[in-house]
Amino acid sequence: MSHTRSVIVTGAGSGIGRAVALAMQADGYNVALAGRRADELDKTAVQAAEGGGRMLALPTDVTDDDQVARLFARTVEEFGRLDVLFNNAGRGAPQVPMEELTPQQWRDVVDLNLTACFVCAQHAIRIMKAQEPKGGRIINNGSISAHTPRPFTAPYTATKHALTGLTKSIALDGRPDDITACQIDIGNAVTGMTKVMAEGILQANGEKMVEPRMDVEHVATSVLHMANLPLDANALFMTVMATKMPHIGRG
Repeated sequence: MSHTRSVIVTGAGSGIGRAVALAMQADGYNVALAGRRADELDKTAVQAAEGGGRMLALPTDVTDDDQVARLFARTVEEFGRLDVLFNNAGRGAPQVPMEELTPQQWRDVVDLNLTACFVCAQHAIRIMKAQEPKGGRIINNGSISAHTPRPFTAPYTATKHALTGLTKSIALDGRPDDITACQIDIGNAVTGMTKVMAEGILQANGEKMVEPRMDVEHVATSVLHMANLPLDANALFMTVMATKMPHIGRG
């Protein structure tokens, strides 16, 4: 590509988002860092590699439509275009029997894990259709839970299954404008969110088990590979996981 590529990473203040943002910046992407905590976005930005792309911290609550609109407008204003969106921000609900959850706890997960991804994708698609050269790629952060639930994770599992449908729909509807989508399903990367797995996490048989985890850098290099494919090729779904985690045969 002759132009400098740019990417928006949501949830860029920690874990997978931070690792992916840094990998893409080091590869030459201009990176817009989105997340609710400005101080954590700044911590990501100061780790930028010399000689890589620019980093722009844009504090954003992606469940707020007006803030999302500003995020995309500022990114294009600063970088001139948008080549990749990494829809990464996500959350779970308390791990309790589903009938004990409040309707609001369900909605909170749906709002972030599904609706915010849809709204961000809408903005990305509008930009990608209008820019020259047109096109781009939307990468959704799914999960092993897009395939198989853990106990007491109905809201999280339902949204991650739904994200698979959204990914396929974007990939289909974006064809005429060289816009595609892909989904990375991640199993047990070492982040703050997976600390509980190192301490022992509930299994389908009711026992708690310590689960193997993998370095988050393997996620970052996988997302970078997906992002760097030419737009006439797509890794529609990729699962990257700790080899010995109980996914195959879970339950």
